Amino acid sequence: MSSDFSLKKAKQTFGLTEHRALLFEQIPAIPMSKWLQETLNTSMYFALASSSEKARSEFMVVPLFFEIHKRNQSKFAMYSGETFDVDKDQGLTGECDFLFSKGEMTYTIQAPVFTLVEAKKKDIGEGIGQCVAQMIGAQLFNQQENNEIPEIYGCVTTGEAWQFLKLSGKDLTIDTIRYYFDNIEKILGVLQTIINRFC
Repeated sequence: MSSDFSLKKAKQTFGLTEHRALLFEQIPAIPMSKWLQETLNTSMYFALASSSEKARSEFMVVPLFFEIHKRNQSKFAMYSGETFDVDKDQGLTGECDFLFSKGEMTYTIQAPVFTLVEAKKKDIGEGIGQCVAQMIGAQLFNQQENNEIPEIYGCVTTGEAWQFLKLSGKDLTIDTIRYYFDNIEKILGVLQTIINRFC
């Protein structure tokens, strides 16, 4: 999805009202499986050795997504780098870094509920506008497909830091808490909570 959107531009373009609030209260931590621990031991080696920002982020992000998917077989589909052209006139076109959709994996995106943007230059703030645009795109896509999904969740991450957002109608809420990779169990808990709300 277009990276031309700043948070200010996204709010103005789509008539959004911004709030700051705690999105996930009393989220239980989910212990890492042995598989995830072993995988992260390997992936962190490559993440730290890589000079590519995108590679570092994905080496840290993808194992967590696989872990959540293993815990929720067939409840949601996960897409990466998929073209998500929803409304060209509004600039809602392009590729999504990651997108979760309700239901089993299919060749086409069915009902997006969560979108993640990899922050560029390790700047969470710079990625929020793009994430909001992708959330708007998911919201509009669901409306076009007659999927009644009241809330869309989003996240901007550097791999180390995770900032979650929620879009309900025209109300955009940015979480007052930012989660970090040294507390993976809490990040897993947030992701599982999002899945539980839709699947």
